[in-house]
Amino acid sequence: MLRGMFSGFPPEGLKFMRGLAKNNDREWFQPRKETFESKVKAPMAELVEAINSELMRFAPEYVNDPKKAMYRIYRDTRFSGDKTPYKTHIAAIFPKRGLEKHISGSFYFHVATKSVGVGAGVYMPGPEQLLAIRTWLTDHHDEFRKATKVAAKLWGPMLDNATARSPKGFDPNHAAADLVSQKAWLFWQEIDIELATTPKLLPELCKRFRAAAPVLQMLNAPLRNPKPAGFVE
Repeated sequence: MLRGMFSGFPPEGLKFMRGLAKNNDREWFQPRKETFESKVKAPMAELVEAINSELMRFAPEYVNDPKKAMYRIYRDTRFSGDKTPYKTHIAAIFPKRGLEKHISGSFYFHVATKSVGVGAGVYMPGPEQLLAIRTWLTDHHDEFRKATKVAAKLWGPMLDNATARSPKGFDPNHAAADLVSQKAWLFWQEIDIELATTPKLLPELCKRFRAAAPVLQMLNAPLRNPKPAGFVE
Protein backbone atom coordinates (compact mmCIF):
# COMPACT_ATOMS: atom_id res chain seq x y z
CA MET A 1 0.00 0.00 0.00
CA LEU A 2 1.31 3.43 -0.95
CA ARG A 3 2.04 6.07 1.66
CA GLY A 4 1.56 8.95 -0.72
CA MET A 5 -1.75 9.91 -2.28
CA PHE A 6 -2.42 11.57 -5.63
CA SER A 7 -5.76 11.51 -7.38
CA GLY A 8 -4.42 12.59 -10.75
CA PHE A 9 -4.11 15.79 -12.74
CA PRO A 10 -7.42 17.55 -13.39
CA PRO A 11 -8.53 17.23 -17.03
CA GLU A 12 -8.29 21.02 -17.28
CA GLY A 13 -4.55 20.72 -16.69
CA LEU A 14 -3.97 18.45 -19.66
CA LYS A 15 -6.30 20.59 -21.76
CA PHE A 16 -4.13 23.58 -20.85
CA MET A 17 -0.93 21.78 -21.92
CA ARG A 18 -2.49 20.79 -25.25
CA GLY A 19 -3.56 24.38 -25.80
CA LEU A 20 -0.08 25.63 -24.96
CA ALA A 21 1.45 23.25 -27.49
CA LYS A 22 -0.73 24.84 -30.19
CA ASN A 23 -0.35 28.43 -28.95
CA ASN A 24 3.16 28.71 -27.56
CA ASP A 25 3.30 32.45 -27.01
CA ARG A 26 2.86 34.95 -24.18
CA GLU A 27 -0.35 36.36 -25.63
CA TRP A 28 -2.02 32.98 -25.11
CA PHE A 29 -0.29 32.02 -21.85
CA GLN A 30 -0.64 35.16 -19.75
CA PRO A 31 -4.47 35.31 -19.63
CA ARG A 32 -4.45 31.61 -18.68
CA LYS A 33 -1.58 31.69 -16.18
CA GLU A 34 -3.91 31.08 -13.24
CA THR A 35 -5.11 27.89 -14.95
CA PHE A 36 -1.50 26.76 -15.25
CA GLU A 37 -0.81 27.55 -11.59
CA SER A 38 -3.90 25.79 -10.21
CA LYS A 39 -4.46 22.94 -12.69
CA VAL A 40 -0.89 22.02 -13.68
CA LYS A 41 1.75 23.38 -11.30
CA ALA A 42 -0.11 22.80 -8.02
CA PRO A 43 -1.08 19.19 -8.84
CA MET A 44 2.50 18.58 -9.98
CA ALA A 45 3.78 19.72 -6.58
CA GLU A 46 1.29 17.36 -4.91
CA LEU A 47 2.55 14.49 -7.06
CA VAL A 48 6.17 15.25 -6.19
CA GLU A 49 5.28 15.20 -2.49
CA ALA A 50 3.49 11.87 -2.93
CA ILE A 51 6.52 10.43 -4.71
CA ASN A 52 8.74 11.71 -1.89
CA SER A 53 6.60 9.77 0.59
CA GLU A 54 7.27 6.61 -1.40
CA LEU A 55 10.98 7.33 -1.88
CA MET A 56 11.32 7.43 1.90
CA ARG A 57 10.71 3.69 1.82
CA PHE A 58 13.33 2.60 -0.68
CA ALA A 59 15.52 5.58 -1.69
CA PRO A 60 15.29 8.28 1.01
CA GLU A 61 18.44 10.06 -0.19
CA TYR A 62 16.57 10.98 -3.40
CA VAL A 63 13.71 12.84 -1.70
CA ASN A 64 13.61 16.35 -3.17
CA ASP A 65 11.75 19.51 -2.23
CA PRO A 66 9.08 20.22 -4.87
CA LYS A 67 10.48 23.71 -5.48
CA LYS A 68 13.85 22.17 -6.36
CA ALA A 69 12.47 19.08 -8.08
CA MET A 70 10.14 20.82 -10.51
CA TYR A 71 11.49 22.40 -13.67
CA ARG A 72 10.27 25.83 -14.72
CA ILE A 73 7.77 26.00 -17.55
CA TYR A 74 9.78 28.82 -19.13
CA ARG A 75 12.35 27.85 -21.76
CA ASP A 76 15.86 29.31 -21.87
CA THR A 77 15.93 30.58 -25.44
CA ARG A 78 19.21 32.53 -25.29
CA PHE A 79 21.21 30.01 -27.29
CA SER A 80 18.40 28.30 -29.18
CA GLY A 81 17.04 28.86 -32.64
CA ASP A 82 13.62 27.94 -31.26
CA LYS A 83 12.33 31.07 -29.54
CA THR A 84 9.02 29.65 -28.29
CA PRO A 85 8.91 30.79 -24.65
CA TYR A 86 7.33 27.77 -22.93
CA LYS A 87 7.95 24.06 -22.56
CA THR A 88 5.07 21.84 -23.60
CA HIS A 89 5.61 19.44 -20.68
CA ILE A 90 6.03 19.79 -16.94
CA ALA A 91 8.87 17.82 -15.36
CA ALA A 92 10.47 16.89 -12.04
CA ILE A 93 13.79 15.32 -11.07
CA PHE A 94 15.02 13.50 -7.97
CA PRO A 95 18.84 13.51 -7.76
CA LYS A 96 20.81 11.94 -4.96
CA ARG A 97 21.20 14.20 -1.94
CA GLY A 98 24.69 15.67 -1.82
CA LEU A 99 25.22 15.56 -5.58
CA GLU A 100 24.46 18.44 -7.88
CA LYS A 101 21.45 17.89 -10.14
CA HIS A 102 23.47 17.94 -13.36
CA ILE A 103 25.90 15.35 -11.98
CA SER A 104 23.75 12.86 -10.11
CA GLY A 105 22.08 9.82 -11.50
CA SER A 106 18.41 10.62 -10.91
CA PHE A 107 14.78 9.61 -11.10
CA TYR A 108 12.85 11.79 -13.56
CA PHE A 109 9.41 12.12 -15.09
CA HIS A 110 7.47 14.58 -17.18
CA VAL A 111 3.86 15.00 -18.20
CA ALA A 112 3.51 16.05 -21.82
CA THR A 113 0.56 16.31 -24.19
CA LYS A 114 0.57 12.74 -25.49
CA SER A 115 2.40 10.68 -22.87
CA VAL A 116 4.08 10.61 -19.48
CA GLY A 117 7.82 10.10 -19.84
CA VAL A 118 9.63 8.37 -16.97
CA GLY A 119 13.34 7.74 -16.62
CA ALA A 120 16.06 6.66 -14.22
CA GLY A 121 19.80 6.79 -14.69
CA VAL A 122 22.61 9.08 -15.76
CA TYR A 123 21.83 11.27 -18.77
CA MET A 124 24.39 13.44 -20.61
CA PRO A 125 27.20 13.09 -18.03
CA GLY A 126 30.19 15.40 -18.29
CA PRO A 127 33.73 14.14 -18.99
CA GLU A 128 34.57 13.68 -15.30
CA GLN A 129 31.39 11.73 -14.63
CA LEU A 130 31.87 9.60 -17.75
CA LEU A 131 35.37 8.64 -16.69
CA ALA A 132 34.32 7.92 -13.10
CA ILE A 133 31.42 5.66 -14.12
CA ARG A 134 33.39 3.85 -16.84
CA THR A 135 36.25 3.19 -14.44
CA TRP A 136 33.83 1.91 -11.80
CA LEU A 137 32.13 -0.39 -14.32
CA THR A 138 35.39 -2.08 -15.28
CA ASP A 139 35.62 -3.40 -11.72
CA HIS A 140 31.91 -3.94 -11.00
CA HIS A 141 30.41 -5.02 -14.31
CA ASP A 142 29.09 -8.35 -13.02
CA GLU A 143 27.01 -6.83 -10.23
CA PHE A 144 25.87 -4.00 -12.50
CA ARG A 145 24.64 -6.48 -15.11
CA LYS A 146 22.73 -8.42 -12.47
CA ALA A 147 21.02 -5.28 -11.18
CA THR A 148 20.10 -4.00 -14.66
CA LYS A 149 18.78 -7.44 -15.62
CA VAL A 150 16.37 -7.36 -12.68
CA ALA A 151 15.25 -3.79 -13.40
CA ALA A 152 14.84 -4.54 -17.10
CA LYS A 153 12.03 -7.00 -16.31
CA LEU A 154 9.89 -3.90 -15.76
CA TRP A 155 11.70 -1.23 -17.74
CA GLY A 156 13.03 -3.13 -20.70
CA PRO A 157 16.72 -2.67 -21.64
CA MET A 158 18.60 0.54 -21.02
CA LEU A 159 18.77 2.92 -23.97
CA ASP A 160 21.73 2.24 -26.23
CA ASN A 161 24.08 5.25 -26.30
CA ALA A 162 27.27 3.46 -27.34
CA THR A 163 30.21 5.15 -29.00
CA ALA A 164 31.48 3.80 -32.31
CA ARG A 165 34.81 2.88 -30.73
CA SER A 166 35.95 1.92 -27.26
CA PRO A 167 36.73 5.08 -25.23
CA LYS A 168 40.36 6.12 -25.02
CA GLY A 169 42.20 4.42 -22.17
CA PHE A 170 39.83 1.44 -21.96
CA ASP A 171 40.52 -2.04 -23.29
CA PRO A 172 38.09 -2.89 -26.14
CA ASN A 173 38.45 -6.58 -25.21
CA HIS A 174 37.59 -6.11 -21.55
CA ALA A 175 34.53 -7.95 -20.23
CA ALA A 176 32.93 -4.57 -19.49
CA ALA A 177 33.68 -3.07 -22.91
CA ASP A 178 30.01 -2.90 -23.96
CA LEU A 179 29.08 -1.09 -20.75
CA VAL A 180 32.07 1.25 -20.85
CA SER A 181 31.33 2.27 -24.44
CA GLN A 182 28.04 3.87 -23.38
CA LYS A 183 27.78 7.67 -23.17
CA ALA A 184 24.77 7.47 -20.83
CA TRP A 185 23.10 4.81 -18.72
CA LEU A 186 19.36 5.37 -18.75
CA PHE A 187 16.10 3.49 -18.40
CA TRP A 188 13.24 5.23 -20.22
CA GLN A 189 9.58 4.52 -20.85
CA GLU A 190 6.50 6.34 -22.10
CA ILE A 191 3.27 5.83 -20.14
CA ASP A 192 -0.23 6.34 -21.54
CA ILE A 193 -1.24 9.97 -20.98
CA GLU A 194 -4.72 8.85 -19.92
CA LEU A 195 -3.22 7.59 -16.63
CA ALA A 196 -2.18 11.15 -15.77
CA THR A 197 -5.72 12.07 -14.70
CA THR A 198 -6.13 8.98 -12.49
CA PRO A 199 -4.77 7.69 -9.15
CA LYS A 200 -2.89 5.02 -11.15
CA LEU A 201 -0.17 7.46 -12.18
CA LEU A 202 1.55 7.52 -8.77
CA PRO A 203 2.02 3.73 -8.43
CA GLU A 204 3.09 3.45 -12.08
CA LEU A 205 5.89 5.94 -11.50
CA CYS A 206 6.92 4.60 -8.11
CA LYS A 207 7.14 0.94 -9.12
CA ARG A 208 9.56 1.94 -11.88
CA PHE A 209 11.64 4.08 -9.56
CA ARG A 210 11.79 1.26 -7.01
CA ALA A 211 12.94 -1.23 -9.65
CA ALA A 212 15.70 1.11 -10.86
CA ALA A 213 16.91 2.20 -7.41
CA PRO A 214 19.71 -0.40 -7.05
CA VAL A 215 21.06 0.51 -10.49
CA LEU A 216 20.96 4.20 -9.67
CA GLN A 217 22.88 3.60 -6.46
CA MET A 218 25.62 1.86 -8.43
CA LEU A 219 25.86 4.62 -11.02
CA ASN A 220 26.11 7.26 -8.31
CA ALA A 221 28.70 5.34 -6.27
CA PRO A 222 31.75 6.83 -8.06
CA LEU A 223 30.33 10.34 -8.58
CA ARG A 224 31.49 13.42 -6.71
CA ASN A 225 30.69 17.10 -7.02
CA PRO A 226 33.44 19.11 -8.72
CA LYS A 227 35.84 20.87 -6.37
CA PRO A 228 35.28 24.64 -6.20
CA ALA A 229 37.73 26.90 -8.00
CA GLY A 230 40.84 27.47 -5.93
CA PHE A 231 40.24 24.38 -3.79
CA VAL A 232 43.46 22.91 -2.35
CA GLU A 233 43.55 19.54 -0.56
